[in-house]
Amino acid sequence: MSWSVGAIPGRRHADRLLDCFHPCQDDRPTTSFVPSPEAIQASAAAPLQLEQALQLLAQSGRPVPAGEPGSPGWLQELIDALVDLSSRDALTGLANRRSFELALAREVDRVARSGEPALLLVLDVDHFKRVNDTFGHAAGDQVLRAVATALLDSVRPMDLVARIGGEEFAIILPNCPEPFGATVAERVRRRVERAPVLAGPAGQPIEVTISIGGAFAPQWVRSTPALWVERADQQLYRAKAQGRNLVQLEAGAVCFVSSEERQALFDTTFGFEDLE
Repeated sequence: MSWSVGAIPGRRHADRLLDCFHPCQDDRPTTSFVPSPEAIQASAAAPLQLEQALQLLAQSGRPVPAGEPGSPGWLQELIDALVDLSSRDALTGLANRRSFELALAREVDRVARSGEPALLLVLDVDHFKRVNDTFGHAAGDQVLRAVATALLDSVRPMDLVARIGGEEFAIILPNCPEPFGATVAERVRRRVERAPVLAGPAGQPIEVTISIGGAFAPQWVRSTPALWVERADQQLYRAKAQGRNLVQLEAGAVCFVSSEERQALFDTTFGFEDLE
């Protein structure tokens, strides 16, 4: 299905909607898009080719936007659906790594400005390679979907649950005070452990466990997403080294302040302005 320029009502408005997909020139993650003059000129002269976009929606099981095809409202719904689709992990439906990194950067900035607590949990499915080798990759996919469902069932709607690697997941928990961190992480661990997956035609049960590491974002301190993830990862390594199916959190909400963070206290060009 395609439409020529003359067949689309509100063409000028539609151009502005579609041009938002032209990203800024640098490669940094950003939440804003800037249409180039060349793109604006080219889109005014070329018909819209939307077959692939509609095929992507159909493949993902999403409905075609309602309304008059090609109208501004219809195009906006199409763009919104594609944006949401591009931010989701195809297998589990969770937020993907791109969405996670953007949310993490926003949360680091928020905690530095407001001083409110925030907890990052990183989780890894224990012995996942053994699951794939023993039961097959289809069963492995089933395990990942089951873990994703368990994670969503264990946290608040405001928390972001993401799949950030093969069998690795992450949860960002805004406004999570330190006394509640261990309780939340342990609830997540138990929820996964108590939900064995049935694999294959015979419904053979697979016992699934996860290891969890967690760290709080330093409050009132300019940090970076990379440092926050590194701290949580260190705790995940501890959980695995101590036998797996465990939770390990940093001892305190501000365990230490790194040299990079100390420097950022006096550096007015640290980079938070790029997120605004």
